[in-house]
Amino acid sequence: MNVRTRSSAILGTLCLVASLALTTASADSADATRSAEIALTHVATAKNPTAGTAGPGGTVWIAERAGTVRVLSPKGLGAPVLDISAETTTDGERGLLGIAFDQRFAHFYISFTNLEGTSTIDEFAVRGGTIQQNTRRTVLTQTQPYDNHNGGDIKFGPDGYLYIALGDGGSGGDPQGNGQNLGTLLGKLLRIDPAGGRASGKPYAIPADNPFVADPNAKGEIWAYGLRNPWRFSFDAGTGDLYIGDVGQSDWEEIDRAPASSKGGENYGWSQMEGTHPFRGGTEPANHVPPVHEYDRTGLGCAVTGGFVYRGRAIPDLQGQYVYSDYCDGTIRSLQVKNGKVTGVHDLGVNGGEVISFVQGCKGELYALAIGGAVSRIDPA
Repeated sequence: MNVRTRSSAILGTLCLVASLALTTASADSADATRSAEIALTHVATAKNPTAGTAGPGGTVWIAERAGTVRVLSPKGLGAPVLDISAETTTDGERGLLGIAFDQRFAHFYISFTNLEGTSTIDEFAVRGGTIQQNTRRTVLTQTQPYDNHNGGDIKFGPDGYLYIALGDGGSGGDPQGNGQNLGTLLGKLLRIDPAGGRASGKPYAIPADNPFVADPNAKGEIWAYGLRNPWRFSFDAGTGDLYIGDVGQSDWEEIDRAPASSKGGENYGWSQMEGTHPFRGGTEPANHVPPVHEYDRTGLGCAVTGGFVYRGRAIPDLQGQYVYSDYCDGTIRSLQVKNGKVTGVHDLGVNGGEVISFVQGCKGELYALAIGGAVSRIDPA
């Protein structure tokens, strides 16, 4: 059993020395009791940024929806280090949707929809911080019946495996029933082993302790299910806990959580449930794991953007709080969570525009990405 621990490997081996002391200390002092005062510092302008990741040498890499990847420096964003714009489209909710490095920054992964709309995960070897384009290989594909609810976020967990978030296939109301169907990868969080695949000449291996590997009626890649459109997930760099922002249908936005000790198999309820509420007469599954937090759409919110538990040093009052936003509302907010329960919800008093994603840098500091182009660092006020 590969249990998720408070491993600083979440941020990569090159961050190890800096983050070991940081994550251990901050995880033990994570009970912040007041709202932090923050500011957004504009550091760059991208072309419709969608995702980002900590990169080699303390860099931050930014994905742009049309298919380019650029590296952030003190002078802004450099020229593209990767360009797949001829291989994707931006119709519907498609495009380049996620990027990630493995723990040693030896491989770089992209998550995108190809010209047919198929969700695709490709891998590149990295040498000296440079992508080796001739090493590209496809790790996983999943056809999509519609052009929305693609999900597409990817992260390496502290267990060294690649996690992939896929939406329910789109349209509205989950017409194919994918969320509760263990026979499809749609509407799921997946857990795979690309390194094990390379070693055996296959695209990837399925970890032996995945929760459904012994079920002949289920896909072995599945780690958790019952998701509608998981729009950004992350692992707490201090504890290993998993957080997922899952976009609702029309009434409720939710944030799901699983502790680091989880063995997987969580059912987050969609499409029988929307948050803690039955969806269109649905019946709550007996194994439903309700969200740790939900909010309705009576205000300006319309689509949750999941973020990260803050583990940086710059904002002590934010330490241990889960930072998130909403694409329509744009307000940066945080949750205080203790023993798996939310003990505080904070409006942090700044607005990031149409916040599409967050990025966690090597040292735990956070960036907010707005689809209009703004790349902003979250700083103390």
